[in-house]
Amino acid sequence: MAMNKTPDFLSKNLEMVAYHDLDERPGFKMAIQEVEGRWYMYIGHFWHRGWTIMDITRPSSPEVLKFIPGPANTWTLQIQVAQGKMITGLERMGDGIIERAHLWGHDSTQPFQEGILIWDVKNPVDPKQVGSFATGGYGTHRNFYAGGNYAYLAANMKGYKGNIFVALDISGPTRPKEVSRWWVKGQWEEGGERSDRFYQLHGPPYVVGDRAYLPYGRAGFVILDISDIAHPRQISRIDIGDFGSVVGAHTYMPIPSRKLAIATTEAILEAERDPLNLVLVVDITKEDRPKPIANFPVPIPPEEVGVTDFQDLGGKFGPHNIHMPHHQPCLADVDNIIHICYESGGLWLYDISAPGVPKPIAYFIPASPKQRRGLLPNELATQTEDVIVDNRGYIYITDKNHGLFILRHTR
Repeated sequence: MAMNKTPDFLSKNLEMVAYHDLDERPGFKMAIQEVEGRWYMYIGHFWHRGWTIMDITRPSSPEVLKFIPGPANTWTLQIQVAQGKMITGLERMGDGIIERAHLWGHDSTQPFQEGILIWDVKNPVDPKQVGSFATGGYGTHRNFYAGGNYAYLAANMKGYKGNIFVALDISGPTRPKEVSRWWVKGQWEEGGERSDRFYQLHGPPYVVGDRAYLPYGRAGFVILDISDIAHPRQISRIDIGDFGSVVGAHTYMPIPSRKLAIATTEAILEAERDPLNLVLVVDITKEDRPKPIANFPVPIPPEEVGVTDFQDLGGKFGPHNIHMPHHQPCLADVDNIIHICYESGGLWLYDISAPGVPKPIAYFIPASPKQRRGLLPNELATQTEDVIVDNRGYIYITDKNHGLFILRHTR
């Protein structure tokens, strides 16, 4: 059942609909499907290995239906659902950065599982695993599956440093087959390549038609031509230099109807401030020469927060996930309004109807959690991590130590 007591919060133009503590398992990535008039949410977790299924048909009364245990010592953070299939990522913990693995509870003396699992979720409350794919490396992070024959992976394949782009044919889900791979020169260490920078596809490789938009860490933001799926070809790359954290490029989401894209880095550091993080509006009218035209203004704390800079609240502050529709009819499309998580800054909505001047129009800032349920952040603070919006207008956000918040935009 949903918790009776909702954590305190500050908000502007966003109303609280419900809160659920997820049976004390803080959530991370979310996916939704609608089946015969009922709405189901699937959640990967930060500190628990496995996946939760919820009934969100009545968003004011969300209900946990089932928890499916996952493999030990393995990140099960990432999840996509489309056309009756569910793709769940398996990964060695630690953002692909060995030095960070222990921060997430990884035990280097114990085995972990890696790759993806493929599930049949036509029965939405009883997923059946029907296939799997192993990378031979550390597994997959943010993948992309919008239905059809192909899943597009951010995968650490054997012999490579960091994640690369892999197109996987899952038309026969019991025997998925790699179709192609693409990487930035310097990643293929087994082939003799070396680089002094940490290149990796953070993902997801967001696919629209025959184009894949890749947030490629320190390599920046890349557009691939995948019209010949067996031979991906680079069309363009935006170099971000030394901006953003060690992760570098985190999200690259096109808005095809407006010939724009949103491109972000990710905040990582806690005790010290990251190099300047970016949330860019990019003009992709000329895809071979994409042009950043604006950077979102940094959220300013409301007076009631008691600090002038969210960095002072503890934890990390800066951009993380944004709402992405993944071509799913049950999810809200993206046009003028961008929903973006700012960690200790909560959730912020920006209006980009004038794309050169992004304007903050709403926020929802939960108070710091009262109970620690995971190893991070070092100083217990709100860490709003992921956001997804359904086509009914309900907004869902997760946190490292809070449960699930369900909101509506009131403006």
